[in-house]
Amino acid sequence: MNRRKFLSSSSLILPASGGYLLFGQDRPTFKVKVDMVVLSFTVTDAKGKYINGLRFSDFRVLEDGIMQKVATFAEGNKPPLQILDGGQTRPLVTQADTENKSGPVDAFVGTNVFVLFDTSNYMYRGFVYASDAIADFVRGLDRADSVAVYTFSRNLSRAATLTRDRNDAIQGLRKAVAGDDSALYNALLLTLRDAAKVPGRKVVIVFSNGPDNGSMVAPDDVRAVAEDEGIPIYVISTSDVSRDPISSSVFRRIASRTGGKSYFAKTWQRQVEAFESIREDLNNSYTLTYYPAPNPNEGFRKISVEIVSDVGKKYRVRARPGYRPQSS
Repeated sequence: MNRRKFLSSSSLILPASGGYLLFGQDRPTFKVKVDMVVLSFTVTDAKGKYINGLRFSDFRVLEDGIMQKVATFAEGNKPPLQILDGGQTRPLVTQADTENKSGPVDAFVGTNVFVLFDTSNYMYRGFVYASDAIADFVRGLDRADSVAVYTFSRNLSRAATLTRDRNDAIQGLRKAVAGDDSALYNALLLTLRDAAKVPGRKVVIVFSNGPDNGSMVAPDDVRAVAEDEGIPIYVISTSDVSRDPISSSVFRRIASRTGGKSYFAKTWQRQVEAFESIREDLNNSYTLTYYPAPNPNEGFRKISVEIVSDVGKKYRVRARPGYRPQSS
């Protein structure tokens, strides 16, 4: 798991994973310590069809051009494999672990999905339809997945903490009420903080109308946190792209730079389709981890995932472009 510490000089404190984050007149700064890199990605052909059934040996992972040794590998919601010396593998999670739902090792099975629902006054008109779309998405998640439902307006509310019980998650969702101002990026930062504490694979899905008039943190700083933690962000926006090009551009950048996707869905049907697309993406993703090889670069480190076979040259890999290690 990537471990991070957020530092700055100011008066307002928001907790963050592995340390703290301070806000003030100056923009916050972020210091990052990376122990293990978590990388989720998809492989598609020229027509956009997912390519399944690939093994860890079909991939080559480079960081700034330096070959990396893969530690674990998983496809979809299958239990991850530990990669041993010599290229042999063994299950990181046993069948007994998967049956023990309270065991900590079981967190490595399936995906930990954090849904962040905008309940500000910007969402007032479509509030009920949005809630229904989220509920349908939660019901359709894979049995191995865990889900948390968070809501926000000016403040973040943890409506349902991470659980495999779909009813608990939906009950928390249904208790949400429309709020006032929107502090999207504050709420997203705190959601990422919670997700970073959870072992295994995790994603954040933001459902929002777009505008933010209450945050104290910049969207690119929040995006950098997700990028460095290896947490893909999927964004479903109900806003009109032509009327709010700034938020739309930010959403696209956040999603693409973290390995997620952005959707612009004004109608309930489009929102349902967006959630179906996300669910399909999760079920057809690969996730691997590695401990970075020695690298003198203290700035942004570029990650590339290559398929070693000749046929793989025709495929497209979608992953986050890299991360920043801790500055010395």
